[in-house]
Amino acid sequence: MESLNTFTNPLNPPSPRRIPLKPFQIHHHHPKTTQRNLPSPISCKLKSSQKDTTKSSTKLISQKILLSENMPPPLAEEEDGVEAEKPLENDKNGAMGMWLKRLPRRVLSVLSNLPLAIGEMATVAALMALGTIIDQGEAPDFYFQRYPEDNPALGFFTWRWVLTLGFDHMYSSPIFLGTLVLLGTSLMACTYTTQIPLVKVARRWNFLQSSEAIRKQEFSERLSRASVQDLGIILMGSGYEVFLKGPSLYAFKGLAGRFAPIGVHLAMLLIMAGGTLSATGSFKGSVTVPQGLNFVIGDVLGPTGFLSNPSEEFNTEVHVNRFYMDYYDSGEVSQFHTDLSLFDLGGKEVMRKTISVNDPLRYGGFTIYQTDWSFSALQVLKDSEGPFNLPMAPLQINGDKKLFGTFLPVSDTDASSVKGISMLARDLQSIVLYDQDGKFAGVRRPNSKLPIDIGGTKIVIVDAIGSTGLNLKTDPGVPIVYAGFGALMLTTCISYLSHTQVWALQDGTAVVVGGKTNRAKGEFPEEMNRLLNRVPEIVGQSASEHSEDRGG
Repeated sequence: MESLNTFTNPLNPPSPRRIPLKPFQIHHHHPKTTQRNLPSPISCKLKSSQKDTTKSSTKLISQKILLSENMPPPLAEEEDGVEAEKPLENDKNGAMGMWLKRLPRRVLSVLSNLPLAIGEMATVAALMALGTIIDQGEAPDFYFQRYPEDNPALGFFTWRWVLTLGFDHMYSSPIFLGTLVLLGTSLMACTYTTQIPLVKVARRWNFLQSSEAIRKQEFSERLSRASVQDLGIILMGSGYEVFLKGPSLYAFKGLAGRFAPIGVHLAMLLIMAGGTLSATGSFKGSVTVPQGLNFVIGDVLGPTGFLSNPSEEFNTEVHVNRFYMDYYDSGEVSQFHTDLSLFDLGGKEVMRKTISVNDPLRYGGFTIYQTDWSFSALQVLKDSEGPFNLPMAPLQINGDKKLFGTFLPVSDTDASSVKGISMLARDLQSIVLYDQDGKFAGVRRPNSKLPIDIGGTKIVIVDAIGSTGLNLKTDPGVPIVYAGFGALMLTTCISYLSHTQVWALQDGTAVVVGGKTNRAKGEFPEEMNRLLNRVPEIVGQSASEHSEDRGG
């Protein structure tokens, strides 16, 4: 039969050599376990150290264990007990690394300081909270009245603070963007000086050549009669990457957990970059358009920052085909809709959609939201003449509680005192009419074609024409922010993976095993004990024969 002294790299194994061996038996010899036979033989491949790169044949290793007549001598322990093999690494870590290398190490040390990063994040959070308190994008007169100098908020905060520091456009102000840049620089410095070196160390094949060094690990155990190769097979079956170099074994799993902090930092940088682009490179605008009229996208949108760049789609014309509302049984407005058509410069309709609240229209990088409504005009017949379009003026606007009114003269308009019919409406579904003396005359629904006689004048409410309130914006930073949040959730989950390392050393007929992990430290000893209990005990021929005789 054939025996291998070391596991070999499947891609570059050394040539096998034959050793005369005697048959033997396998028993589980470790405490806390009962004796049991190994399962049926399996074949698998293990990786060896990087120095085994001279040959190209592939060798399968059977789980059968063969024991030589001559027992190997105990291994001599080195003084330091550690030997690490470093894979070939590229010193260039991308553009970020090349840029950071030019900074003095003292500057990198200051930027990567954890208390500084926490302070920067707290400052960003405070500025964002302040931006939600202070109304954004209003005219200067608004802040003069809201934060007067004769009655400052908190005893010192006046309109001068708002306008001087740019708090009226907080998310594009220099102080907010500067804090974001400083936080991003700190994240890059921390990644370059701390996280990347940790990953490089974790990727090394770190073989321990000393039993004392292995026993100093968080978990250690000694298997009296075992093979380090059998341990490697057991570890491979549990998802470990296993490497062998002579009598030494190194295995690890969960290396992705080491990369997760770098991914978290990159995700945060994406979020900040997307937010900055949204604040400085977007267009925003709002418009109220009566049913049946048009507007051009570029006439409504205004830039929000120095990175705002208009596109050809700004020439798109929007036509309001129809505006209508849905109502609850109580009569209150439940939803309002706008049927929109989009036309290019040649007058061709490129898109049509009926939008509503929380169901916007998206085209060519801009988005149209349904946000408000108004009463534009009331169409009436007077004594079968008309129809006349009477403009409706807002009389009271208090949230959703709106009131609109109009006036239809019924006497000579050149007279000193003009008399007429007053009409009031809270929505588009019913009109309340009052006579020349201001007394209640009745209620009519638009399109009902039901006339009402007021002081000898017959009135028919033909239609109620509403106006749609639309918000428009372009936001090139939204895809970047979404990608950043997606990456942040993914890398945060990956960071919970434990990075586990196991070392073993063949010391004569015994195997010294040790290991550590960065997470799940309570479960790690239990997992290791379960794995070690599966490692078979090697028993010589004489012992096996003696056992058979006793059994017979």
